[in-house]
Amino acid sequence: MKVAVLGSGIIGVSTAWWLRQAGHDVVVVDRSHGPAQETSFANGSQISVSYAEPWANPQAPLKLLKWMLRDDAPLLFRPQLDWRQWQWGLAFMRECLPGRLNRNIRAMVRMAEYSRSTLQQMRSALGIEYDHLERGILNFYTTHEEFDASQKSASVMRDFGVDRRIVSADEVISIEPALAPNRSRIVGGDYTAEDESGDVHLFTVALARKAEQAGVQFLYDTQVTRLLPEAGRIAGAELIDAEGAYRTLQADAFVAALGSHTPALVRPLGVPCMVYPTKGYSATFRVINPEQAPTVSLTDSAHKVVYSRLGDRLRMAGTAELAGYSRTLNTARCESMKQLAREYFPQALDFDDVSFWTGLRPSTPSNIPLIGRTRINNLYLNTGHGTLGWTMGVGSGRALADLVSGRQPEPEFPFLGG
Repeated sequence: MKVAVLGSGIIGVSTAWWLRQAGHDVVVVDRSHGPAQETSFANGSQISVSYAEPWANPQAPLKLLKWMLRDDAPLLFRPQLDWRQWQWGLAFMRECLPGRLNRNIRAMVRMAEYSRSTLQQMRSALGIEYDHLERGILNFYTTHEEFDASQKSASVMRDFGVDRRIVSADEVISIEPALAPNRSRIVGGDYTAEDESGDVHLFTVALARKAEQAGVQFLYDTQVTRLLPEAGRIAGAELIDAEGAYRTLQADAFVAALGSHTPALVRPLGVPCMVYPTKGYSATFRVINPEQAPTVSLTDSAHKVVYSRLGDRLRMAGTAELAGYSRTLNTARCESMKQLAREYFPQALDFDDVSFWTGLRPSTPSNIPLIGRTRINNLYLNTGHGTLGWTMGVGSGRALADLVSGRQPEPEFPFLGG
C-alpha cells in the first residue's frame, strides 16, 4: 500500500519509518528544506514519562487568571479575535473538571511509556547518536507550597506505575551537584531515574536518513495546499513543489502529521481536529565550564522551565503562549530565561553565545494527542502532542503504522476510529 505522510517532524518521520518497516511504500511531504525544522527543532529535549500530566486540572483556571497580566508568565493566554482559540479554551475548561484528570493521565502515561521503550529499542538497533543521556529527570521546588502539591502529583503518577520519587533538598544536590550554589533556595524535589534526555532534531534528521536508505521518499520544499476527496475517500493531495508548480500526489492512505497546522488541512473536509498552537521558547547556551553545568535533566517547577545537557550545549526551554500562530520572539521572555539561567549556573555558560527559538506546540485541550483513523477511512491523524512530542513521538509513529496496517497497537490508548 502507498502511504503519504504529511509532515517531517519527529511524529511524521517516526510514522514513515514504522510504515516502511511494515512493508508499505511511503512518501513524506514537508514545506521545509529538511526534517525537524519547526516544532521538532529546538525543544526542551526531555523524554519525560514522569511528567506526562495534562495542563488541564482543577487548579489551572485560577492560575491562568493570575498569570494573564504577566509577560513572563509560565502559561500566557492572550485573547485573540479567533473563534478557534475560544473554542479550544472552552474545551480546555471542560477538561479541568476533576473527573477528567485521571483518565487523561492514564492515556498520556501509557503512550509515553510505550514510546520511551520504543526509542530505547530503536537506539540500540539503529545506532543513532543524538547527545542522549540516561540520567533521569529531577524536578526541584523553591516554595513549600509547590513542593507539598508535588507530593500529591507524584503519588498519582506512582499509582500509574511511574517511579517518581520524592527527595529532600539535600538529595536534590546529591543527584545534581551543579545546583549546590542554590541549595538555600531549594526546599525539595522529585526524581525519576528512568527518564532520559536528548536532541530531538539530531535524532529526527538521523532517522530520516535511515528511512530514506530504507526506501522512503522525501519531498521537501513542498507545500500541501489541500486534500482532494472523492467517493468518501481522499483521492490525492494537491501540492506546490519546490519549483512552484502544482501537482497531485496520489496514495492509498494519507497521514496528517502537520502539528498545529493540521486543522487547517482537514477542517474543509469536515474532520474535527481540536488542536491549537501553544508557543514555547528555548534558549541554547554554549557550556564553558562543564563541571558547573548540570548533566541530569532538570525541571524548575516555579518557573516551568527545563534544562537538558546536550554535549557541549545546555538547552533551556519552557513557557507557553496561547496567542495564535505567530512565532515572533517575545523579548521579555527571552531576557527572563537568560537571567534565570544566569542565576542558577552563573559560571557554567557563555551568556554572550545564546540562541533563542520559538516553536508552535500542537496542543489538544486534554493534552491527549489525536492518533488514528478519521471519519474518512483512508485519512489518519497523528498530531496534538503538545509539550510531549519528543516523549511520545516514536511510539505514536509505531502505533499509527499498526493502525494503517490493520493491526492492534500495543499501548492502552484512546485511538481515533477505535
